[in-house]
Amino acid sequence: MTTDDRLEAAQKEPGQSEPGQEEKVLASLKDMALAIAHKPGDYATAIPELTVHRRDHAYDPIPCIYELGLAITLGGKKRVVVGQEVFLNEPGQGLLASVDLPLASGVLKASPQEPYLGMMLRLDPRLVLQVAAGLTLPKPSRSGGYGGLAQGTLDFDLLHAMERLLALKDEPRLLATLAPLIEQEIIARLLLGPCGQQFMALNAGGTTSRQIAQSMAWLKQNFAKAINIDALAEASYMSASTFRQHFKAIAGVSPLQYLKQVRLQEAKQLMLNEHLDAGAAGLRVGYESVSQFNREYARLFGQPPLRDIRTTREQLGLEA
Repeated sequence: MTTDDRLEAAQKEPGQSEPGQEEKVLASLKDMALAIAHKPGDYATAIPELTVHRRDHAYDPIPCIYELGLAITLGGKKRVVVGQEVFLNEPGQGLLASVDLPLASGVLKASPQEPYLGMMLRLDPRLVLQVAAGLTLPKPSRSGGYGGLAQGTLDFDLLHAMERLLALKDEPRLLATLAPLIEQEIIARLLLGPCGQQFMALNAGGTTSRQIAQSMAWLKQNFAKAINIDALAEASYMSASTFRQHFKAIAGVSPLQYLKQVRLQEAKQLMLNEHLDAGAAGLRVGYESVSQFNREYARLFGQPPLRDIRTTREQLGLEA
């Protein structure tokens, strides 16, 4: 390194990247994703929390649930709708879900030659709190006011951490040791980034937003049971009206709508992955009436279960 090189390095701000580095690491991530997703579909990786997604054709947003985690667009363009909000996600941008969130997701730009490519890293809320305990973070506002989804352009350091995490698929002897460390680094960078306060408000105790997030997590774990929303509000130390108001501000839907979407999404996955018929899937997720299940399914997805499953397989390029 020359003297000029040393002077230039010394003048850089901490964490500042070289010009063009984001584009290089994004191209590297795209190449690695293409090596995994050689055709349309959703792909698991050697890292259990990390999945890769490919679509070869555009399609309108369809209802789904984003789990707590970070979704990154590597190629193409995605459209996500949460309540009345619309997010357009392009290469290099990420969507951070601070809770398990019902939404509609579609692809605006994709082709077999230039497919939509994305990655999803699910985050463990316990690990989030563990990492946060070692950082100096501003306290979230106790008044709440945070939504469940945030969007931003990812910097080089975060993209590079994702690249190193995905690259561990080629180093199986190091994977078990290094993957948890890189995941902790990613969480730390998210917490210290622009969305960190919102992320903590929904994952740390002592805030109204956190109480709602806990209620959402409970609903997602107990969706097949008979649920009394007013009792859930009381357990959160809120009046029924206040609980519903805060719930909708975070989730974009009411508690009852959230419960219905969780049930219907789970039923759809059972029909897609386990090949259950509509009646069996509806009963499995808590419906007592098959006709009611069929009506609410068609209301959410736009068509009856059997036809919707066929359409979904076609849209996502999945085998029948």
